[in-house]
Amino acid sequence: MTPPLGSASRDRLRIAIQKSGRLAEPARSLLAACGLSWRESRDRLFCYGESLPVDLLLVRDDDIPGLIADGVCDLGIVGRNELDEQAAGRARIGLAPAYRELRGLGFGQCRLMLAVPEDWDWQGPRQLQGLRIATSYPAILAAWLERQGIQAQVVELSGSVEIAPRLGTADLICDLVSSGATLRANQLKPVETLLESEAVLAGPAQGFDDARAGLAQMLLRRMDGVLQLKDRKLLMFNAPRESLPALQRLLRDAGPLIELPAENGEVALQTMCESAAVSWQRLEELERAGARGLMVLAVERTLS
Repeated sequence: MTPPLGSASRDRLRIAIQKSGRLAEPARSLLAACGLSWRESRDRLFCYGESLPVDLLLVRDDDIPGLIADGVCDLGIVGRNELDEQAAGRARIGLAPAYRELRGLGFGQCRLMLAVPEDWDWQGPRQLQGLRIATSYPAILAAWLERQGIQAQVVELSGSVEIAPRLGTADLICDLVSSGATLRANQLKPVETLLESEAVLAGPAQGFDDARAGLAQMLLRRMDGVLQLKDRKLLMFNAPRESLPALQRLLRDAGPLIELPAENGEVALQTMCESAAVSWQRLEELERAGARGLMVLAVERTLS
């Protein structure tokens, strides 16, 4: 039976993620890699944790900070842009911080940027004085303008921000940019970055004082292990002992080179590498330097 949303059990952890959208599947994949599995409710809005007492709440991205603030969920995977926008909005009306970023998660990267018409000769932020800026992130933009000492009109729009200059409702925009294709399609160019955004794990401003504290600590430890290994491989090979100096030079950008017993006067070696460090060219260089039986293995998980 699904517990009522307003009265979350204190011995279970509840995590809010996007029901759909660009962060939804990567968030589920990350949590599954941390050893979590669930039984989904019929309305597909709640997932009851089966492998661990960790449940999922499937919601809109912009609802997640408020759900953490209200205690409906304990953690959330949300865009930093949304988390910071709502935090800045709360600060502007005198509310205390209710949530904080716990981890950057390395996916969903984008930038919150100012974009101006392509024919503008951009001279810097001072050029914005007295202009109209359309955005879906009024609190972040207003705070940035204050720090720059600029008086400009913030025109809040909930969508289709990029067409505001063409419609005459704003002189420029402040919006999220990924590839920049949408800006180019609307004859705009990015000129100033206000925020580097990605998916983040968010939690309450104050920690937990019940069973959820241990669950959150365990989840963070597993998540760190998954994220650290995201682009890493285990390189294993044998080599004559006299080849070690040359091999160590070739692997100076890798982790420690660990020696293990082997036969026929050779040593067995292994090290952790970034994926880019075990290209075909690098493997061929190692082979010429004396490495034998080279193997590159994916690393699923580790505990440090």
